[in-house]
Amino acid sequence: MKFVKMHGCGNDYVYVSGYEERLHYPSVVAKYVSDRHFGIGADGMILICPSENADFRMEMYNSDGSEGMMCGNGIRCVAKYVYDFGLTEKKKLSIETKSGIKYLFLNTENGHVSSVTVNMGKPLLEADKIPVKYPVSPVIDVPFKVNHEQYQMTCLSMGNPHAVVFVAQVSGFPVAKTGLCFENHPAFPERTNTEFVQVKNRSEICVRVWERGSGETLACGTGACAAVVAGVLNGHTEPEVTVHLPGGDLRVFYDRNHDTVWLTGTAATVFQGEIDITHIDRMP
Repeated sequence: MKFVKMHGCGNDYVYVSGYEERLHYPSVVAKYVSDRHFGIGADGMILICPSENADFRMEMYNSDGSEGMMCGNGIRCVAKYVYDFGLTEKKKLSIETKSGIKYLFLNTENGHVSSVTVNMGKPLLEADKIPVKYPVSPVIDVPFKVNHEQYQMTCLSMGNPHAVVFVAQVSGFPVAKTGLCFENHPAFPERTNTEFVQVKNRSEICVRVWERGSGETLACGTGACAAVVAGVLNGHTEPEVTVHLPGGDLRVFYDRNHDTVWLTGTAATVFQGEIDITHIDRMP
């Protein structure tokens, strides 16, 4: 199987062209190639496929093999892939995801994509649409007990579920322990991503993210968007914010007039290669 390793702010995925490769068991392949010791090493795998409704379609698989709905960092790399490898000459793209069609605007330098702005759509605040089981809706700044600790939580969907928690310091915070408990809490029937957010000022926040199916990652595009929306709803930030993540910075603008979130960030190619998957992707 031919692949390209790419990342957006350190949120790395193995990219595979669905135009060239046919995978019988993509979830199994994703789990295998994501392994950082025995595989390629990544937060997951993304297939780039034809679409009947958009320019391209992306299928996203987490490192545990579960299929994801949407990835803000991953979709920027899809845009870079299709432009840099000559699948399109367009600088305005539509890409189909499991959470709907997203629209992207490509910024290029020397014939290659350097950064991408994505219309991430409308944040969903209704509890049953996120989904989260909680007595009130919307779930904004509500008390929530996890692992015998109580937090103030804000929940929303950016095409996938998010629980946002504001903390005094993200450095040293037990993200792995607490994030895993949030992810698998019975209140989240489809599990959840969790953002732990430190407000530096009204235009800057620091975020660490626990992603369902992948664990803590260096960055999360939908998570950055969720953190900014929560920051605005709780009165902590302005609508336009620089989000500092362990893997780099993202720019997020929550346009409240149109109830739309915009995400801007870089996309980078790491390397290309081939890997033998015949032992895991053959018919039994």
